[in-house]
Amino acid sequence: MQKLHITFENCYGIKRLEKEFNFSRKNTFAIYAPNGVMKTSFAKSFKDLSTGKDSRDLVFPDRENLRNIKDETDADIKPEAVFVIEPYNEQFNSDKLSTLLIKRELKEEYDDIYKNIELEKNNFIKKLKGISQSSDCESELTATFTENPKESLFDLLSKINEKLDGLHTKFSFRYNDVFDKKGNVKKFLDKNSAVLDSYIENYEKIISKSSFFKKSDNTFGTYQAGEMLKSVSDNSFFEAGHNLQLLDNTKIDSADTFKNLLEEEINKVVNDKNLKKIFDKVDTAIGSNAELRAFKVVIEKDNSLLIELKDYENFRKKVWQGYLDQLKNDLEELLKFYDSKKILLEDIVSRAKKEETDWEKAIETFNKRFSGLPFKLSMDNKEDVLLKTSTPSVEFIFFDNQEERKVERAELLSVLSQGERRALYLLNIIFEVQARKKINQETLLIIDDIADSFDYKNKYAIIEYLSDISEDSNFKQIILTHNFDFFRTVQSRFIPYNHCMMVEKTDDEIKVEKAAYIRNPFKYWMSNLSDGKKLIASIPFVRNIIEYTKGDSDPNFLRLTSLLHLKSDTESIQRSDLQDIYNDIFPNLSLSISDGSEKVIDNIFDLADCCLTATESINLENKILLSIAIRLKAEEFILSKITDKSEIEGNQTRKLFERFKTEYGSTEQEKVELLEQVNLMTPENIHFNSFMYEPILDMSDIQLKSLYEDTKNKL
Repeated sequence: MQKLHITFENCYGIKRLEKEFNFSRKNTFAIYAPNGVMKTSFAKSFKDLSTGKDSRDLVFPDRENLRNIKDETDADIKPEAVFVIEPYNEQFNSDKLSTLLIKRELKEEYDDIYKNIELEKNNFIKKLKGISQSSDCESELTATFTENPKESLFDLLSKINEKLDGLHTKFSFRYNDVFDKKGNVKKFLDKNSAVLDSYIENYEKIISKSSFFKKSDNTFGTYQAGEMLKSVSDNSFFEAGHNLQLLDNTKIDSADTFKNLLEEEINKVVNDKNLKKIFDKVDTAIGSNAELRAFKVVIEKDNSLLIELKDYENFRKKVWQGYLDQLKNDLEELLKFYDSKKILLEDIVSRAKKEETDWEKAIETFNKRFSGLPFKLSMDNKEDVLLKTSTPSVEFIFFDNQEERKVERAELLSVLSQGERRALYLLNIIFEVQARKKINQETLLIIDDIADSFDYKNKYAIIEYLSDISEDSNFKQIILTHNFDFFRTVQSRFIPYNHCMMVEKTDDEIKVEKAAYIRNPFKYWMSNLSDGKKLIASIPFVRNIIEYTKGDSDPNFLRLTSLLHLKSDTESIQRSDLQDIYNDIFPNLSLSISDGSEKVIDNIFDLADCCLTATESINLENKILLSIAIRLKAEEFILSKITDKSEIEGNQTRKLFERFKTEYGSTEQEKVELLEQVNLMTPENIHFNSFMYEPILDMSDIQLKSLYEDTKNKL
């Protein structure tokens, strides 16, 4: 990808945006945009592409939408070729971590073996599902027998197989009819435990008196007898010359004889009046619950299952053992196959453990880049991940000057600052980028406000990492930020000036244009003082220079102060006076200003009116000009109203406001609130120097325009 052409229409508030990015000379662009102009909308549109979703306008969803993102061949950019880095997403985890754990050759060898194991396992699970009729056979079985979270399905099957002897009771009901996903059966049994206990007590009394059934650790009751009858019902057992001898020496030599005997003994139990009466109570209680209909059918078919259900979880295990006993041969074949392949897998793991992985390199990169954090990372479960028994994870080691200890991620997050949490989030970004490098995935990175405005400690680490990425030809970056200091720093470190863009917003569209003011706006203005806005905007700069070089009692300093505050001489200062002051301070300037007789204050208000119709853009001189005009309008109004008009030394606007508030606070509340906004917004925009102008740029000029209109029309 050498070029990227985008066209957005009605995408998350972007009415229209069309721009071509040419990456042929440099892989990275930076775009500066104040909050609320386009950054998030731009990033979300690319996020939609990467996840296969359509973009839209959330506020006006019926508006016709367009999202075209193409390369230089007019081909659509593929979803997998886009990765959006959000400002902060605590839940983000790279889905490519496993690719970092092992060299490609070993990974392919491992995956081939694992695929064969999965194929055999799935064939077995299919058979088990046919018997159990479970809706989610594998997870149900795993949940029933797992005691150690690191145990795999094969570990569980191996342990179960050791206990299978062909004699486990084979239950014929559908698994989820008794062990339902919602847990309704268990809730019912717990709620009706007293009735259940009564049924069991009576059942065991009857069994204990029977010469046929027996109560012991391995109860031979009515259910077991019924299952035994099924196994000999076709008479082949007896026709082969076998017979059954009961405990009282009675010999059974035919299926019919056995059937008659069993039915007689079973009927003695199930038709017992007391037992039947108790079961009817259970049956009635079940009938009132619509969600237990399937369970009702099961126990009506065999009342004696209530005995087993007393120990619900143990019965669950017995049921699975009964299912698996029917697949004993298939299970042993599966385990034999797995054991043979496991040896090969362990050999691959052994070889992989001896090599430094890309995962370790990613962790090393993080620890190196973010060395100022109060924690470091180490690799935790490399072997477990290779065996596919768990997901990749890292250890967090928190430390201070005295000691260090391992902490859980949740505990770590609770003590980290926002900037430190953001740095930790970047770990997963590093994993994702490292994985894409490994698979040679050409990627367009859309990076949305990745650095916190006041996180100076980690800002440079982030910038250096982005600089590293820019050296890889497989990666193209568009870095979005509302932080001008961050924008200026990435330009000075690794992004060419002509790859730095600023956003201009109109009612109809958003334009991405070449940036200005990146280095020194004052120097730029001093070369263009014929522009009235730049001339007025330079006044605070020049005033600061005079203060630093000649002091605040210098006549030129006082004259310029009279253009920032309404003084007794403000109305008399002309544009020609500005010319004289500037030429005095800068002897090599030779400034010549037209319309020299025009009052500067009138010029300020005229230019401020022009600013109201200007498009929203990163226009520093407009913001300063509007701020000066707002303050002068406010002071003009206050001085026209208050009784005490005496001169004020220092903080003039604030002190004038206090006088107005004292005199009119109870009757002019709306104007008091408006003047409070003037005090809140304008001082920082007027008292500044060439080193600290970024906050002004970061603020949208919409508020300043609105405030200027209010001071004109409401004061």
